[in-house]
Amino acid sequence: MARPLRRLDLPLNLCRADRFLLASAAVTAGSAAAFGPSALSLGIPLGAWALLLTDGVFRPDSSILYPTLVRGRTDRRQVALTFDDGPDPEVTPAVLDILAEHQARATFFVIGRYLEKHRAVAERLLREGHELGNHSWHHSHFQNFYSAAGHGVEIDRCGELIKSMTNSQLEPWYRPPVGLKSPAMARAAHKRNLNVAAWSIHSRDTFARDPHKVANGVVGRIRPGDIVLLHDGHERDQRHRPLILQALPLILKGLRERGFESVTVSEVSGETLPATPTPNAARLAADDARS
Repeated sequence: MARPLRRLDLPLNLCRADRFLLASAAVTAGSAAAFGPSALSLGIPLGAWALLLTDGVFRPDSSILYPTLVRGRTDRRQVALTFDDGPDPEVTPAVLDILAEHQARATFFVIGRYLEKHRAVAERLLREGHELGNHSWHHSHFQNFYSAAGHGVEIDRCGELIKSMTNSQLEPWYRPPVGLKSPAMARAAHKRNLNVAAWSIHSRDTFARDPHKVANGVVGRIRPGDIVLLHDGHERDQRHRPLILQALPLILKGLRERGFESVTVSEVSGETLPATPTPNAARLAADDARS
């Protein structure tokens, strides 16, 4: 008679990725012990493990390896527009102008090496009530192969610069490059107790050439709590993504017509934060201070 599987008690301090890996190993070993080692008893749990691991790594909105915010509160007509890969000295200031014109707030997931070069752009961003998020220091496409220590270096270097600019010791929201989450990234994030954010709507603005198509794709799918992925920068040096300057006014106009407000990721997630000035109010205050 097959022996019942024993419940596996895992240490509480393990990250979700390690719990998943250990549980998968236990199920595979249990299947082999219960039914005897065979292609079937080993292949089924190993196949399921491989599928789930692939999903956890390559699907940005998966929480298999690490808890990931995909959508925020749905009881308010609020959404979060997020901009990746900046700050860009040419595109980001124009994005800020558009957001200010529409009284909208957003979250910018910045690449640390660009933030270091273009601090003035980020300082304006913060003055106008927007939020800085961590998008790693280098945004390497090979980062998902890094060790936990390697991920930690990327996270910490960008995160410390953001914290120095915001005068806060709170870890900023983190979005891994390309949204990929390896077990090593999960361990680094768990160690730092990071809040990780993905998105519920991908604008496809990095591939499209028609700003109307980008805007219609966002506005046509929008629901309360959605987090929208947009780009104001480019991970490659000396490259730019200006299409957002045509698409963003159309997106904001469509949101307003549907009664939606654009806020930060922290706001849409339901976190309680100090009040931030609206973009126009912040700009007027800054103008008054200079005059």
